[in-house]
Amino acid sequence: MFRGKLPSLLLSKEIKVLKHSYHTTQCLNHVMHMSRLRVVDNSEIGRQAMAEGKPPKVIGVYNDTHIATIGDRVLLAIKGEKKKGIIVGVKKHQKPNIPKMDTNNVVLIDDNGTPLGTRIQVPIPSMLRTILKEKTVAKGADYTKLLAIATTFI
Repeated sequence: MFRGKLPSLLLSKEIKVLKHSYHTTQCLNHVMHMSRLRVVDNSEIGRQAMAEGKPPKVIGVYNDTHIATIGDRVLLAIKGEKKKGIIVGVKKHQKPNIPKMDTNNVVLIDDNGTPLGTRIQVPIPSMLRTILKEKTVAKGADYTKLLAIATTFI
């Protein structure tokens, strides 16, 4: 048919490769670098950012894996400023008896662990008490104030 010659179509450099428009991996619900979070305390900067539709982005995770879970400290970029926060709820698949949230939630804190707001507006997991008490002893920061401003536990 071609008598030993390749058709000119195959030799042409204008062959377009079709790209698939579907994803082959499952959705990643992890909190990592550049993830957007929902501020759940009533701090002024958090309320303004959420009202403007510009939630904070994670620019650093303070652990070895760089994937945050409940109780981890993160560095956030919010309204052009750097703030620290504690993760109080995540969307990713959790171990048994740990609740899974609909959104990735954070509470803003200052450098020594004191929350910037006066009230946490969503329920937080009760197992956060044990996690934060261990970190309070180890890190020297006082995370017990964060537990005191929570309204409900689940």
